[in-house]
Amino acid sequence: MKNPLLQKFDTLYTSAPFSKIKNEHFKPAFIEAIHIAKTEINEITKNKSVPTFENTIEALEFSGQQLDRISSIFFNLNSAETSEEIQKIAQEVSPMLTEFSNDITLNEDLFKRIKLIYLNKDALKLTEEQDMLLTNKYKSFVRNGANLNEDQKNELRKIDTELSQLKLKFGENVLAETHDFELHLTKKEQLKGLPEGVIEAAKLTAKQKNKNGWIFTLDYPSYVPFLTYAESRKLRKKMALAFGAKAFRNNKNDNQQIVLDIANLRHKRAVLLGYKSHADFVLEERMAETPQTVNTFLNDLLEKAKPAAEKEFKQLSEIAKKDGITQLQKWDSSYYSEKLKKELFDLEEEKLKPYFKLENVIAGVFEISTKLYDLKFEEITTIDTYHKDVKTYKVTDTDGNYIAILYADFFPRKGKRNGAWMTSFKGQWKKDNENSRPHISIVCNFTKPTETKPSLLTFNEVTTLFHEFGHALHGMLANTTYPSLSGTNVYWDFVELPSQIFENWCFEKEALNLFAKHYQTDELIPMELINKIKKSSNFLEGTQTLRQLSFGILDMKWHSKDPSTIKNVKNFELDSFKSTQLFPDVKENCMSTSFSHIFQGGYSSGYYSYKWAEVLDADAFALFLENGIFNKETAKKFKSNILEKGGTKKPMKLYKQFRGKKPDNTALLKRAGLFN
Repeated sequence: MKNPLLQKFDTLYTSAPFSKIKNEHFKPAFIEAIHIAKTEINEITKNKSVPTFENTIEALEFSGQQLDRISSIFFNLNSAETSEEIQKIAQEVSPMLTEFSNDITLNEDLFKRIKLIYLNKDALKLTEEQDMLLTNKYKSFVRNGANLNEDQKNELRKIDTELSQLKLKFGENVLAETHDFELHLTKKEQLKGLPEGVIEAAKLTAKQKNKNGWIFTLDYPSYVPFLTYAESRKLRKKMALAFGAKAFRNNKNDNQQIVLDIANLRHKRAVLLGYKSHADFVLEERMAETPQTVNTFLNDLLEKAKPAAEKEFKQLSEIAKKDGITQLQKWDSSYYSEKLKKELFDLEEEKLKPYFKLENVIAGVFEISTKLYDLKFEEITTIDTYHKDVKTYKVTDTDGNYIAILYADFFPRKGKRNGAWMTSFKGQWKKDNENSRPHISIVCNFTKPTETKPSLLTFNEVTTLFHEFGHALHGMLANTTYPSLSGTNVYWDFVELPSQIFENWCFEKEALNLFAKHYQTDELIPMELINKIKKSSNFLEGTQTLRQLSFGILDMKWHSKDPSTIKNVKNFELDSFKSTQLFPDVKENCMSTSFSHIFQGGYSSGYYSYKWAEVLDADAFALFLENGIFNKETAKKFKSNILEKGGTKKPMKLYKQFRGKKPDNTALLKRAGLFN
């Protein structure tokens, strides 16, 4: 039988033929694609001609494309539609991919060619994009061991293989722990305080598991409402303890040793390459550049946010005292935050939800994109998907030119990790007079439709959808020559700008009026509610900022020093959280063991970038507010300087081209209400 992954995709827009791909196809496809890519590399190194930008740098850039495509399909499935079999394949192929990656960056003949071109680049009259590609390739080789001796190279290979397997195992354990817990309730009085839609969803979950009563899980659409509305403090505590104890239970899914191993291997790798720490290594290729800059940035915001957070904590404590609670605990936070929001703004999340039917919000996201960037979205059913819940859209400009394919996967299920993310099944590039367009995917875990109600989003879920769609726009509008400089292939402390700026439209009347309609009456969201959303936009901003800063600080503590003396993950974490702690510690809980962003994803030494990008997005959106949130000229500048350009220039240069100046934190502090 032919392996569909090794054939040319004879499908609409060469989209992935998911229905034809079986699990047994993946490993043979990886083996063959690695072989093909190695052959392409050999052709470059065996070329007798003088090394040139075209025969070496461009040839290297466009090598291994089949392998890249197979990898994107497989690892996206491992996140959104995994199984024990897929996880087993991931553990088998990851070392192969790491070895192949090392084979390239540690290839002396290849590096000699690249180095020769790099040292003579001033005489080559390269375009700015070509110069960036050459610089990136050269630095990538140096930063991945090209200058090491043979023994050091072998050690690097060993470290990289171990790291790839540990990161996979970390993620598998978190997913297993998420699915291992369920709160099964059988008495109606236990549901007191919970909204009708939440109860209905829990009943449906129980029904699907052939049980009576109601089942609540650690998936966000189940967990978050339970912690926010359940009157039973005992049950809130049970849920919160289970959530915070993921991979910290000294069982087969425990991640404590894995966390220590990952941190130590990263440090060992950085030192081997000549850096003081993993953070020094990572930040060399970030806007922030050094750990000192990041720590100064975090501490500066901490100084401004902590007094506000302490004041907010006091407000929450006062409300809790009315219920006889003398010490506020973590499982009280969401519950009393909701009560405080109601008291301060007369705003309840449940009163907003009827105005945010998922289909309407999607239509709103599309219409805003049309108004800003002249895009059109057409749902099509002729593109293969990996699950029946996944929707697909053809994206064109208003002249009908094909721009991208968009996949959208919105609901939680077994085999899908928690959270929300944007990814791609195919990148964008230009070659042989063709602009090959991208296939972008957004994956979320929203409240599912029930038997009587459509999917109604919380306002937080609305902002999440806008956030991920901002990333998707960055991917879909990519317009560069080289795939490694395209779309979201930018510095990690710049990549959140397109996503976070797009969230701002959720708070503007002009935008809300496009999509916030009552799901039953079609009535537009009342002005009164819009004003309340606006007024509450920086509700508990001090607390939220402190929370984000605590994660950023923990990340930097793990990665900016030698971790070899750390023996106890929990104690280390407690010490790291000292400056940001509001609530008493919970001995059964640990953040690090399920901190997937930094121990499985790509955010190690980079979690600060969410707050960093907030400075950029507030400063950038201030220009939209000045000129009008749908001002075509401002949108055109943002599209042409940020969304289309990918990593073709340094981020600060791109930002200044758009904004006309460097960013400062004035707009952020003003928006957050954190001015002293």
